[in-house]
Amino acid sequence: MLEEVERWLDLRSWSTADRPLDQLVAAKARRGLTVSVVLPALDEEETVGDIVAAIRHELMEAVPLVDELVVVDSGSKDRTAQVATAAGARVVHRDAVLPRIPALPGKGEVLWRSLIVTRGDIVCFIDSDLKDFSASFVSGIVGPLLTEPDVHFVKAMYDRPLGEATGQGGRVTELVARPLLNLHWPQLAGFVQPLGGEYAVRRSLLERLPFPVGYGVELGLLVDSLHTVGLDALAQVDVGVRKHRHQDGQALGRMAATIYRTAHLRLSRGPLVRPALTQFERGEDGIGFVPRTHAVDTEERPPMCEIDEYAARRAA
Repeated sequence: MLEEVERWLDLRSWSTADRPLDQLVAAKARRGLTVSVVLPALDEEETVGDIVAAIRHELMEAVPLVDELVVVDSGSKDRTAQVATAAGARVVHRDAVLPRIPALPGKGEVLWRSLIVTRGDIVCFIDSDLKDFSASFVSGIVGPLLTEPDVHFVKAMYDRPLGEATGQGGRVTELVARPLLNLHWPQLAGFVQPLGGEYAVRRSLLERLPFPVGYGVELGLLVDSLHTVGLDALAQVDVGVRKHRHQDGQALGRMAATIYRTAHLRLSRGPLVRPALTQFERGEDGIGFVPRTHAVDTEERPPMCEIDEYAARRAA
């Protein structure tokens, strides 16, 4: 590991316990900052309500840390929108945001569009499939942005169990993202959860970054933030344990291909020769294997500051 990264780990890695809530509320008031929390959601009726309720009760009603709580629904077929609304979130449908630009499927698309429907100086993204959620996920990663003016991007770090096995979650992280970062962006080798969906960022940075529309968004934002503001402006906070729904191996394969493509684009700034991934499934009769080819996300949205509607809203 680079000496620079070892130093960074000492200076820019914290725990949620390092910043009590009263300290964060005082720092927020002193600096006049506002905080938006965004939950991207697709068919998460089982978990989104508990997450919204915890944030609203503990960080909006008990203390004034979060100013707005928005769920961006990317086309749920279940009761995600109704459950989130009942729990106290403002729910916005992806297709209603920037209707001039037809929406593409993908998590990154939802996060990008969320910048139009939120106003906070700090934007905190939280995945909506988390189980046993604690509001300290939010306060933990927002904290350094309220108390450290030179920090611009904070990721959560945590244990990620797979079933009963401790620390076995994050298979795409260990097999794809971590090797890519260590080999090509060694300054980012100190991030425990580079693909984690829980992170808080200053709007002034987010609006200058391109957003991969799919699962490559976390790696893309991390790499581009390094190049834009430098390693010392990045940080991570230990929030404990993250429990969520795990995807099957083939879904992880598609995710891995998307992440590799995102890295490839940043290394070469050129297209992949063949942006597709072929996987195999056992045939319906149980004999032989059937190839299934999936497109790899190749679209990226431009920095939000280049979008006319966003500039007009900021000027209003």
